[in-house]
Amino acid sequence: MDIDHYQRLAGETDQTGEHESSIFIAILGLTGEVGTLASSLKKFLRDGENYTLYPEHVREELGDILWYLAILANKLQQPLSEVAKQNLEKIRARWTEADGTLFSSTFYDESFPTNEQLPRTFKVQFREICSGGRTEVRLTRDGKKCGDRLTDNAAYDDGYRYHDVFHLAYAAVLGWSPVTRKLLRCKRRSDKDTDEIQDGGRASVIEEGIAALVFGYAERHQFLDGITTLDFELLKTVKDMTKTLEVTNASWRQWERAVLEGFKAFRILKERKGGFITVDLMTKTLTYSKT
Repeated sequence: MDIDHYQRLAGETDQTGEHESSIFIAILGLTGEVGTLASSLKKFLRDGENYTLYPEHVREELGDILWYLAILANKLQQPLSEVAKQNLEKIRARWTEADGTLFSSTFYDESFPTNEQLPRTFKVQFREICSGGRTEVRLTRDGKKCGDRLTDNAAYDDGYRYHDVFHLAYAAVLGWSPVTRKLLRCKRRSDKDTDEIQDGGRASVIEEGIAALVFGYAERHQFLDGITTLDFELLKTVKDMTKTLEVTNASWRQWERAVLEGFKAFRILKERKGGFITVDLMTKTLTYSKT
């Protein structure tokens, strides 16, 4: 049966009324039916095969849940087919890459001169030194300095001095990182709008904000050691932060992969007090080495 057809037929049997409180009746009815289903599941888990009516009860309770859902959707003027379609799009975006593959290649700079493209493969060194009683990290590529020396900028040692590796991960996995473009001196200056909007100060601030936001989350979760999935609300926030930028089409799954890849390298760098990171945009990976 077509879901919208079911929704219309369910509406014909709606006895909850037209008053404003009828929405709450539908919500409470839906909640109650979910509770009844949970009770049926409890009996099955407790009694096992002795609970012979379990399949029939499950089907009946699912039907009651569907009816109240249809009634609630009617009252909120939401076609169930559209609700279902939007939900599937969200879930698919959460668990796949933008084009449905695991290793989709997205390069926002393919049409630009080579010197304005992110290198598809490059190697950088993170060198930890002590200066003036502070621990700093210097980032270099082919012996040339990349950016400024970094400290933790904190009252305690949390390793944030290595946070540039997160930007390298965004470049590797997403093909996007205004901060990495600045570090490697490959901003797209040949196009004024791209230089200002996509590679400019605001985009870099947004990226730094994402790095700081995710770092706070990761610090509360052992720096994501052993973690394979991230909190969905965190990923939604990251996506919202980039909605005005070219990377807006990157999926939640791509962002998740970028974050996890970055923290895998971060943990090694912090533990070993520096080293080399090879960034590969083709395989979307960061690889650690001592030399």
